[in-house]
Amino acid sequence: MADTVDSLVARVHELLVVHLTQGPEAPAEQDVLASLGRSFLGAPRRVDVAAGLHDLIARAGALGPDGSWLVAAGHASLAGAAVAGGRADQALFHLDAAVTAGFNDCVALHADPVRPLHRDPRFRALYGRMRITQADLDEFFWLHGEMQTMSRDARDASVDNVGRLDTGVSPLPQAPMPTREPDTPGVLVTRIDLAAIQTALQQVLIKAEFQRSAGNTSLSLIDDTWDLPRARQDARYADEADLRRRRAAEARAFVERPGAGTVLAPCPPLGSLTYPA
Repeated sequence: MADTVDSLVARVHELLVVHLTQGPEAPAEQDVLASLGRSFLGAPRRVDVAAGLHDLIARAGALGPDGSWLVAAGHASLAGAAVAGGRADQALFHLDAAVTAGFNDCVALHADPVRPLHRDPRFRALYGRMRITQADLDEFFWLHGEMQTMSRDARDASVDNVGRLDTGVSPLPQAPMPTREPDTPGVLVTRIDLAAIQTALQQVLIKAEFQRSAGNTSLSLIDDTWDLPRARQDARYADEADLRRRRAAEARAFVERPGAGTVLAPCPPLGSLTYPA
């Protein structure tokens, strides 16, 4: 079957989810995924994510201009893995190729793992080639902020669910993805990154929730020491927490700032941005 943009979007999403849940070389801000994945998913399924991304780049390139932003997504992901692995030259090679293909997420390039590259003249040169609009910059900040919020919510939920005696399952609510038409295709790359993080966190937590629920169901059937009143209390608390998280996620939906500019301009000076905490 011939490749399409939609089929390759699904493929890069799949590869990023595997990378996030199997753990090796995950960036520092995504460490929660690696630790939760190892705890709840068991031995990772062995997938050569790097080979998959190289294949994706080749296939996306064959689509011509329509696939260029997916080429950027593939190279940006390989650059992230290289940064995490301390391979600066390889990271710069892939970043340069990503920028050539349309990558312009200057917010991502201010995350702590990337900052050591700021001193390299090759990095400064590729950063200077990127162009962005104020409206897209606003969304980049929201997308990365949501990545951090989702990771915190996952940690909080995993702690809250420890010791629950009820048999309910609590999914992790997610803020809706922005639907505005971006001014630059680089925004689409970071939307895939956020979607992959949302999926990976949801997979890990749902797996853990089903394991806990199944264990409590077994106890209720075979062990007369199971505390039914406590289980009912835990279920009420969980329902209240789920409602709070769902409302909070809905309230975090991206809202375009009135008057945000849509004219292409150089990215803010290197070092002037603060990555969302």
